[in-house]
Amino acid sequence: MPRDTFKYTNGEVTVLWRPGICIHSTICFNGLPQVFDPRKRPWVNAEGSTTEKIIEQIRKCPSGALSYFMNETTDHGSETTQQEVVAEKNSIVEIQVLPNGPIAIKNSCLIKHSDGREERKDGKICLCRCGASQTKPYCDGSHKKIGFVG
Repeated sequence: MPRDTFKYTNGEVTVLWRPGICIHSTICFNGLPQVFDPRKRPWVNAEGSTTEKIIEQIRKCPSGALSYFMNETTDHGSETTQQEVVAEKNSIVEIQVLPNGPIAIKNSCLIKHSDGREERKDGKICLCRCGASQTKPYCDGSHKKIGFVG
């Protein structure tokens, strides 16, 4: 698991947050503020709602920065997230163009950079569509700052 992954649990489900890929869409906060509140520390309160509602909200995360695993069913040595399991089972790559935002790829993929580097990305990732991201080819939420429409 990447070092910049934070875990929050209610005993039944563990919420994983990878801030390095978060595009700050606020979907989590607007959808379930009793669990996701960036004004508080820690900003994730996994005991703020039911496991089912938490999972439902995590599945709406456009960047894949939020994921989860069920505590009793996961081999904690490998900590494969639910989104990664789904990605491995699907052979069709789902690509979604988000309104006024990035391109979301919802399955595992291989990113080949112009300098020859290759990165395997698992789960959901978002690629910049506005051209303003400081983390190209990945989205960093800059589309909101520049008022990107598309």
